[in-house]
Amino acid sequence: MSATIRTASYPTGTEHKSLDIHNSPRTDGPCVLLWHGIGSDERDVMAPLAQDIAALGLTVLVPDWRSDTPDEGRAHLTDSLRFARDFAGDSRELVVAGWSAGAGAALGVALAPELFGGRPPAAVVGIAGRYERPARTTGAVPLQALSRATAQVPVHLVHGTEDASAPVESSRELHAALRAQGWDCALGEQATDHAGVLGCVYDPAADRCVAGASVRAFGLATARAVAAVARSV
Repeated sequence: MSATIRTASYPTGTEHKSLDIHNSPRTDGPCVLLWHGIGSDERDVMAPLAQDIAALGLTVLVPDWRSDTPDEGRAHLTDSLRFARDFAGDSRELVVAGWSAGAGAALGVALAPELFGGRPPAAVVGIAGRYERPARTTGAVPLQALSRATAQVPVHLVHGTEDASAPVESSRELHAALRAQGWDCALGEQATDHAGVLGCVYDPAADRCVAGASVRAFGLATARAVAAVARSV
């Protein structure tokens, strides 16, 4: 199932930031908001994964955001979430997913929905996250905020066992903590690194993660995990 890409923008403060919409031929399924990591305006890094998810029948929204703002990206993330909710409307569920710093940001939306209009996401997917660090959406450490959560949503974690940037122990610890508190949570581990779970490799010359044939299977596995979570809500 082929997917198309169009670029839109979302308003944030006094500016507009770019957002790619990876359209599935299906228009009735859930939407996925997919946040990139700490690198500024790196929606292109998420394109290989977003295309794989869209090819499985979902619509994926990938916004640019910047972590080097005074609020460390909170307004960009919050405003892109607002755009995604409006895009999905009342008839389509919204799954919030993120990679690296975007993973903790996504979980923050579920842990403190009162900060985002009181509406928790239908589900969360955290990819290669560091959950012992403050979430860019809330400023709270996810592992410390679990006891204050007012709603529970399905959470799926994906992590590479060879990840040197965000050790897999972070997802293992969060998985155990969520399960202990009764959350519906699954953890999928892959024998790859921080970029590999996206189906990407790090290119030093470009100082960016780019699509890599050698890790394509890992990206496809992550895409299937996201699609499975989205279809289950």
